[in-house]
Amino acid sequence: MRKILKSNFLCCIFALFFLASCKTHNTSILENGDLLFVPAAESGLSGAINNVTQTEKKTSYDHIGIVKKETHQIYVLHAAPKGGSQKQKLGLFLKEQIKSGQTIDVYRLKSEFRSAIPASLSKAETLVGKPYNFNYILDDNSYYCSDFVERAFRDSKIFKLDPMTFIDPKTGKTNAFWEKFYQDRNLKVPEGEPGCNPNGLAASDKLEKVGRLQ
Repeated sequence: MRKILKSNFLCCIFALFFLASCKTHNTSILENGDLLFVPAAESGLSGAINNVTQTEKKTSYDHIGIVKKETHQIYVLHAAPKGGSQKQKLGLFLKEQIKSGQTIDVYRLKSEFRSAIPASLSKAETLVGKPYNFNYILDDNSYYCSDFVERAFRDSKIFKLDPMTFIDPKTGKTNAFWEKFYQDRNLKVPEGEPGCNPNGLAASDKLEKVGRLQ
């Protein structure tokens, strides 16, 4: 009897620990076509992206995805180094993207632009399966995260391409990370070439921030 009680007690403790360790998110705020912006880390590729793309609004993002709600599941359409352009279940997206202590910001098209969502989601679905664009130079056969989103909404002119810059605002010179990044690939730094980035997309006057997943 003692063994049974002890076993049941340990099972209860394990169950409580498991439940406490499971992170839940307020996903009820999400609507079809919402954009999920992932905060940038301070170092590595994430930090290098953020270093040269921060806007006057001081946003600090390095990844973005589009919410697609279906009858029994919520997905995120996005392009990532792991998996390329993909349609990923929201739970898995959150597990992979949220680092310790981070939150994901939720942006939504303003009401006058929301008619663009159905066609944009359909366009995004056609991009699924394409590889990730590791050079961050626009082409039609691979995509990076903000490029994927911009293309999904391109026909509706929700976002625009801007000249890319890889200049460190603190030094006025090409960021050392990006200089080595393109040097290792035998490519010229694409300074001034058209492109986009999560911070630039977040600054669009066609979007509004509606909350966060935390």
